[in-house]
Amino acid sequence: MEVGAPHAGPATKATTVRGKALPIGDISVEAVRHVPTGVGELDRVLGGGFVPGAVVLLAGEPGVGKSTLLLDVAGRSARAGHRVLYITGEESAGQVRLRADRIGASEPDVLLAAETDLGAVLAHIDEVQPAFLLVDSIQTISSTQVEGTPGGVSQVREVAASLVQAAKNAGIPTVIVGHVTKEGSIAGPRIVEHLVDVVCTFEGEQHSTFRILRAVKNRFGAVDEVGCFQLTDTGIVEVADPSGVFLTGIERTVPGTCATITVDGKRPLPAEVQALVSPSALASPRRATSGIDSSRVAMIIAVLHRRAGVVVGDNDVYVSTVGGARVTEPAADLSLALALASARKDVAVRTGVVACGEVALSGEIRPVHGTTQRIAEAARLGFTDVILPHASIPSSPEGVRLHPVAHLRDAISIALEKTGA
Repeated sequence: MEVGAPHAGPATKATTVRGKALPIGDISVEAVRHVPTGVGELDRVLGGGFVPGAVVLLAGEPGVGKSTLLLDVAGRSARAGHRVLYITGEESAGQVRLRADRIGASEPDVLLAAETDLGAVLAHIDEVQPAFLLVDSIQTISSTQVEGTPGGVSQVREVAASLVQAAKNAGIPTVIVGHVTKEGSIAGPRIVEHLVDVVCTFEGEQHSTFRILRAVKNRFGAVDEVGCFQLTDTGIVEVADPSGVFLTGIERTVPGTCATITVDGKRPLPAEVQALVSPSALASPRRATSGIDSSRVAMIIAVLHRRAGVVVGDNDVYVSTVGGARVTEPAADLSLALALASARKDVAVRTGVVACGEVALSGEIRPVHGTTQRIAEAARLGFTDVILPHASIPSSPEGVRLHPVAHLRDAISIALEKTGA
């Protein structure tokens, strides 16, 4: 039996400290004050704007509008008197110039450099001394001091660490564009997400112009805010009130439509669910969904049949949301159920009705979070009647009638009662 050598103790010894430890109340916070970007929806997500020396990783699918958004921010910052350095590794300088002309971001203080070598990028930073740095994208930049191809794990790690160190040393707010995988997650090693201060994702459906910016990590603010934008011919336009995108109108006379109020983070967003129920000539009726999970639709169809006596299963069913909205939270169950019941009975939901609630397999309507926010948003949009779970009954704003329900049958009766259906 071998006996190992005795442990010699830790190899790292105490060194000289860089600064004295202070009471937390004596620490200055001036260096981490937010500086507004001039884009209200972006400031909402960041917590008020960019923080000096903060590094933001912005990820999104190709063509979603990441570069356009950042170029617009660069133009606004330059007009505010800040020098901006834009490093492009994916496009030529001429291509970026054409986009800048199209969206009105061609400003003298926006300095553009097409570089893919990390050493050259760091040299540009030292020479220009920008007030704001944009790098598009991290997967195209590589270092000659590290082995591996651009976009590889070792290269991405080195580029991210170098840019973060440069930003911290000079106090430069920095945004790094990142790619995503086919599964939708941020490409590259997870260490990059740990190195940066803020991680944001820019999302949008391929056939919709609506875009949502959300923070999944933020050392300087909350991660439950979302920003709304619309992609137009002249660039990215912020949408402070997305109700016009997701609603066809409060006055509805067509069966199969019901509105709801979803909550994404802290932000209430309207959504409109549309359903079409048609007799089927197939042995297995067709099911087609857009914007809503197909398994959720199948569950609501079964609950309608067994718990509310609305037989939909032997028909072709088509369900969609207006404006390309993606509805995932259970609070939209009730509006989906009412839209299906309305389509099956061929009777329109009462005018001015909005429904929020989770439908249980027993047919009960379960409470959802953010009820007060949903009701306030419904009142702001002009809805007059809110159908909601019986267990959560907050105070009602002026001009809005609350209809608490305990079971899906009660909700259907209230939503379709005008015509006596």
